[in-house]
Parts: sequence; structure tokens; C-alpha cells
Amino acid sequence: MVNYKKLGFVNTRALFKKALAGGYAIPAYNFNNMEQLQAIVMACLESQSPVILQVSKGAREYADPTMLRYMAMGAYEMMKRMAKEKKLKQIPLVLHLDHGADFAICKSAIESGFSSVMIDASSLPYEQNVALTKKVVQYSHKHGVTVEGELGAIKGVEDDVQVEEAHYTKPEDVKDFVRRTGVDSLAISIGTLHGAYKYAVGVTPHIRLDILKKIGKLLPNFPIVMHGSSSVPQEYVVQINKFGGNMKTAVGVPEDQLREAARGAVCKINVDTDGRLVVTAAVRKILGEDKKVFDPRVYLGAAREELKKYLIEKNKMVMGSTGKV
Repeated sequence: MVNYKKLGFVNTRALFKKALAGGYAIPAYNFNNMEQLQAIVMACLESQSPVILQVSKGAREYADPTMLRYMAMGAYEMMKRMAKEKKLKQIPLVLHLDHGADFAICKSAIESGFSSVMIDASSLPYEQNVALTKKVVQYSHKHGVTVEGELGAIKGVEDDVQVEEAHYTKPEDVKDFVRRTGVDSLAISIGTLHGAYKYAVGVTPHIRLDILKKIGKLLPNFPIVMHGSSSVPQEYVVQINKFGGNMKTAVGVPEDQLREAARGAVCKINVDTDGRLVVTAAVRKILGEDKKVFDPRVYLGAAREELKKYLIEKNKMVMGSTGKV
């Protein structure tokens, strides 16, 4: 068992309490490799924003769980060094398991030093969701680890998460679910979608902020989480297509709706697809403009800088988390 505190991480409890009081959301950014992780930490340090570093099951399989843990540890040490050099405050880092599918995966993450886990039992019947989530909560809380549960089904494809039909969260269920499971935060389904192809081209998406408001009234001052919240910035989609890609129908969640959610009960907004798009667009541009480039440091370095720039703006304009350390 590796205690997350010894690795420099914090759980989400105090961060969410502060975010709810301040009317902003903590950014939860997924990473799969070193360059993405560096960009996330540097962007949040420079914008003085707390951050949740998210690891999916697919990322653990891709990079190896042990490698990812040491990468995250290295990111914490890098943040401390850079904070000292730049005369900035150190920022809180949460290491979070995204979409844990079962008890064994959550337990494994906790034992390797994660400070927060999500148990996604939303595909199960309600009573089974309650039972499994409660089991994860009881184990996690023994080790000071916070737990995110999920009610409702968020449509789309992201790594191993594949849901063909969305089911909005029923507001009448949330109070019972939170009371019986003891979760620290709750992911809800209000019309956001996983992946890059969230909505039909030409149709203005509208997430169900009315459901969010109802849930907020039923669970006052309780942390709500939004998944599938990438905005799929069209300038990067255009760039990908210009340099050989084929993503003409990629559409995301409007940022004004994300901002409104962040000013309400939502205090954690997940972003994965946007990070992938920014990195891919930067790499395609470098390789498309200079056929002689072969050094990964050139195109991955450019991708890292572009992602850092994008996330600094995201923290300021969408999350509202800039300067909240």
C-alpha cells in the first residue's frame, strides 16, 4: 500500500468545498503520456489553478500502472521546483482514477497511491449501483481516498466506456443514492457526451441545465461532476483536417453552457477529448509543414506547448479556477 499523501497528492474534499463556495469548477484533465502531463501541470501552475490529474483504465493499460504512478510523482516534484523558480504558490494535485469499472480496479489504484477514485456502476440496475458504490466508498474512506459515483448514462465512446443510449439522471434518485452510498461527489447525465462526435453538425447543443438546477436544490452544497465536457474547439478540428485528418463532423459542448454549469453545483469538469485534439492538431501541423522532421522532441514539444496554452485559457474562461490556489 502506497499512501497518496507521501507522494504529495491531496484528495478532493477541501478543493470541492472551496470550489462550491467560490462558484467555479476544478479542471479534471486526462493524460496518457509525459507531454500531456507536463502541459497540464505547467498550465495549472502558471494559472495558479488546482487540478485533478485523471487516469483512465485505457491509460493505465497503455502506459503501465507503475509507470503512470511514477510519472505523476515526477509531475509533483516538477511542480514544486517550477513553483520555487517562478516564485509561485504550489498548486494542489489530485491523482484520480477515471471510470473505475469494478471494485478490484479501484482498490488497485488506491494501493498504488491514487488520492481519488471513480466507481462507474451506472450501467447496473439502481440497487446494484448503490451496493457496489457503497463497497468502494467503505474501502476508500479507510485510506482517506475520496470517491466519485455516477447516476444516469452518458452516451458516447471514450476508451473502454461505450454507451449507446443516454439516460438522464433522475433528480428524485440523487438524494437517496448519496445518503446510502456515502460518495463524496456525483457524476450526472444532463446531455453531455463522451468523445469528439457529440452532436449532429448544424444543431446547437443544449445540455439540461434545468436538471442540474433541480439536483442542486435537492443536494445543496454537494459536489456535482460533469463528464463528456470537451468543447471540441473547431480551430483544432480544422487544423487536423487541413493536414490530412478526417474529423469534419466533430462537435462539442458550447463553452458558455459549461461556464454556467461551473457557476452552479458543478465543481469538477472532465476534459479528455480536447487534450487529444490539441496534441494531434499540433503534431499534424509540424509534420505536414516540414517533411524532414523526425525528432519526437520537435513535434511532441510543440504539442506540449500548444496544449499548455489551451489549458491556461480553459482554466480562465471556462472553469473559472485561475488564481484559486
